[in-house]
Amino acid sequence: MYIQKCYIVYLCILKTRAMLKVQDRTYECYIEFTLEIIVGKWKTLILWYLKDGKKRFGELRRLLPNYTQRMLTRQLRELERDGIVARKIYRQIPPKVEHSLTNLGETLNPILELICNWGINRVNELNTDR
Repeated sequence: MYIQKCYIVYLCILKTRAMLKVQDRTYECYIEFTLEIIVGKWKTLILWYLKDGKKRFGELRRLLPNYTQRMLTRQLRELERDGIVARKIYRQIPPKVEHSLTNLGETLNPILELICNWGINRVNELNTDR
């Protein structure tokens, strides 16, 4: 049993400590690659709010009041470039733009839930330690 556990740990280390090249960038491991995509100044919060469905730009601005319009636009464009967020423009007056998670973006929902639950548990632990 001990040998089997050691082997599993060894495989995990190999899996995460592999130099990999994606397009023109080199990464130390898969975690670095993933974090570059989903971690930005506010990207994780954008993904959190989009997991509940489509949002217009103004809705996201209201949900993230500490954002500047420029920062929100930049983060949305990066998520769109990486295939995580889709942007749909409706040709009408006034113009309407909606952002939503792509199928790839939706695969991040369980990870976001785990992060949220971890935060809830940690806050509860810290508050009960007082």
